[in-house]
Amino acid sequence: MSDERRATRSPTPDVQRVLERAVEGERIGPEEALLLMRDAPLIDLGIAADLVRRRMHPEPIVTYIVDRNINYTNICVVRCSFCAFYRDPGHPEGYLHPKETLFAKIEETLALGGTGILMQGGHHPDLPIEWYEDLLRSFRARFPSLHIHAFSPPEIQHIVKVSGLPLEEVLRRLQAAGLDSIPGGGGEILVDEVRRRISPLKTMSGDWLEVMETAHRIGLPTTATMMFGHVEAYADRVTHMDRIRSLQDRSLARGAVGFTAFISWTYKSENTALGGREVTSADYLRTQAVARLYMDNIPNIQSSWVTQGKEIGQVALKFGANDMGSTMIEENVVRAAGAHGCTTRIEIERLIREAGYTPRQRDTLYRPVPF
Repeated sequence: MSDERRATRSPTPDVQRVLERAVEGERIGPEEALLLMRDAPLIDLGIAADLVRRRMHPEPIVTYIVDRNINYTNICVVRCSFCAFYRDPGHPEGYLHPKETLFAKIEETLALGGTGILMQGGHHPDLPIEWYEDLLRSFRARFPSLHIHAFSPPEIQHIVKVSGLPLEEVLRRLQAAGLDSIPGGGGEILVDEVRRRISPLKTMSGDWLEVMETAHRIGLPTTATMMFGHVEAYADRVTHMDRIRSLQDRSLARGAVGFTAFISWTYKSENTALGGREVTSADYLRTQAVARLYMDNIPNIQSSWVTQGKEIGQVALKFGANDMGSTMIEENVVRAAGAHGCTTRIEIERLIREAGYTPRQRDTLYRPVPF
C-alpha cells in the first residue's frame, strides 16, 4: 500500500489499541511496532508520537546544538557500499588532517557559539592508540571547555584491533585522554544479515552494542543512530530499535546515563557503490514516529533535516522529535552521498519558531546553554 493511502485511511482496531497504549505510557512490543510500521495511518502515527513527545517534554521547547562534524581522515579500509566519503589508503584524495587544521576548525566553532565537536573518521590502518590519545590531550589542553564527542563504535573496535588491547582498556584510555562521549555512528541497521550485505568488512551488530554497553558502564554517555532505507525491511528497523531499547534498559538499571538520544536518517544513494532508490519522506516520518513510540527509555529524538531537508525537518517536530539537531557548520559524509545542508543559529531558530516551538540551544548532553 502506498504512503499516500496509508496516510488518510482510518486505523484498524488493532492499530488503534496499540497507539492508545503507547500514548498512555505502556510499553509496546516488537510485533506491535511492526504492525504500526506496516499498517498505521501516517497521520495517526504522527499524532500519537507527538502526544508521547509532549508527555516526555511538556514545555513547547525544541532544542538544537551549534557544533560541527569534523572528519579527521577519510582514509578507510572497510569500503562500505553505502559510503561515498571514504578513500582507500594511497588514494590521491585521501587525507589525514594535521593538528593545526583541526585546531582551526575548533576555534571557528567556538567563535560561532559552539560548545563541542562531533569527530569521526575512516578506519585508518596506520594509526596506533597513542595517536588518538595525543590528539585528545592536545584538544583538552588547548580548549579546556570543549565537549569532545568522538569515535563511533566501529572506529573504537578498529582501534582495539590495531592496538591489540581489550575494549574496556581502549575506552578508558581514550576517556582519560579527554573523550567525553561517543556518537552512535556506524549503527546502520543492527541486523547482521543486513550489515553483511551493505558493509561486510565493518563491525557486526554485537560489536557495536558491546562498545556502547562498555562505554555506559565506565561513565561515557552515547547517542544511538539508525541509517535506513537501503536493503533492510521494516522488521529489521524494529529489531534495530529493540536492540537499542534493550541495551538502554540494562544501562539505566546500572544507574548509567546510557543513550542520550536516538537519531535516524535516510540512506542517500548518490556516488555510492550500493546505489538504489531513496525512500520517501513519508517513510522517514513513519519510522521516526514509531521510534518515539517504541523507544520509551530514550529521552530525546532528533529530527534529520540534513538528509530530509529543512521543511521535512520541521514536520518531523510533529512526529515525535524534540530536537532539531545541529547547525552543521561542517559535515562531509552524507554530503558526499548527495545531502547538501548547512544552516545558522538564526535560521534554525526561525525554523523552530515557524513550527510553533521555542528554540533553545543545548550542549552535547542536552543541557541548556546559558543565554
